[in-house]
Amino acid sequence: MYLVKTPNFIQNLFPNFYWKIDTKDPVIYLTFDDGPIPHITPWVLKQLNAYNAKATFFCVGDNVHKYPDVFSRVLEGGHAVGNHTYNHMSGWLTENIPYYHNVRKCAQQVKSDLFRPPYGRLKPHQVQFLQRHYKIIMWDVLSADFDSSISPEKCYFNVIRNTIPGSIVVFHDSIKAKNNLEYTLPKVLEYFSKRGFRFDTLHHLSNEHQNILRRKIA
Repeated sequence: MYLVKTPNFIQNLFPNFYWKIDTKDPVIYLTFDDGPIPHITPWVLKQLNAYNAKATFFCVGDNVHKYPDVFSRVLEGGHAVGNHTYNHMSGWLTENIPYYHNVRKCAQQVKSDLFRPPYGRLKPHQVQFLQRHYKIIMWDVLSADFDSSISPEKCYFNVIRNTIPGSIVVFHDSIKAKNNLEYTLPKVLEYFSKRGFRFDTLHHLSNEHQNILRRKIA
């Protein structure tokens, strides 16, 4: 079971997580989980580029290791990246120390202080540990593109009916999501672009990004 729109009471229970960005500006934060893979990520980049849209990719370390050229294309496109563990581990099903080691292993491939837990699942001690090192990025809109039991049209309406200025929206650049994603993403980009929205990264939340900017200015 999953929630397409994260209720406010859940967001309020975990105020140190990032669920959405507080803004009235017409900006949406598209995010893509589970890549990068050659089967779908380059297609995603092409769609984003057509609308001058930027996004944040929460990458599985093992995929970055296997497909470094695809990962490089994400970075070269001006997109942000975040840590999604090395092996797409559920925090609920993993002991704390192995989970931390898996996050650290991903960090060797993905240089970012943005982190999204696979399935959005973390134990309290994992939260406490990770918050010392990362901004934990959740979402307020879930496209449910991974769900093969819903139609592509349903996936599309999940997004356009629930997205507001500042929304963090989840898609997946994965094989499982491919059918729904290929239908939904171009339509979402077109729909919100026509309404004056822009699509931006979560770079501004990243200390690592700020440090890079300071070094460039210096």
